[in-house]
Amino acid sequence: MADKVAFELVSPEKLLLSVSAEMIVVPGSEGDFAVMAGHAPMISTLRPGAIEVYEGDKIENRIFVAGGFAEVSNDRLTVLAEEAVPYDQLERARLEQRLKDAGEDVEDAKTDEARAAAQAKVDQLRQVLEAL
Repeated sequence: MADKVAFELVSPEKLLLSVSAEMIVVPGSEGDFAVMAGHAPMISTLRPGAIEVYEGDKIENRIFVAGGFAEVSNDRLTVLAEEAVPYDQLERARLEQRLKDAGEDVEDAKTDEARAAAQAKVDQLRQVLEAL
């Protein structure tokens, strides 16, 4: 197991994934970074994007995260995600409808705070669609 990294993906609701992998690519706020066994300890914020779990040169699992934090130690990666959805569960038509609804929420917002929150949701949904 010395050549593997223990990886846990946690959302606010539950533990979503707990596996050992050769490499995990994470969408850090400063750019994507790969975590392999022996990685230097670090903490990073995440931007919306894909976490890719590799075995050899093959992606075994691909999960969209809306943001959050990643903590790396020698042989462990823990991601605390604001929202996480496996790519095979993302449906373009449903996302496009959610984007349309969020755009209407921006237009209907009564306060600057509500408008900013709705706009953040629009931006997040656009990033999910781009990632597809």
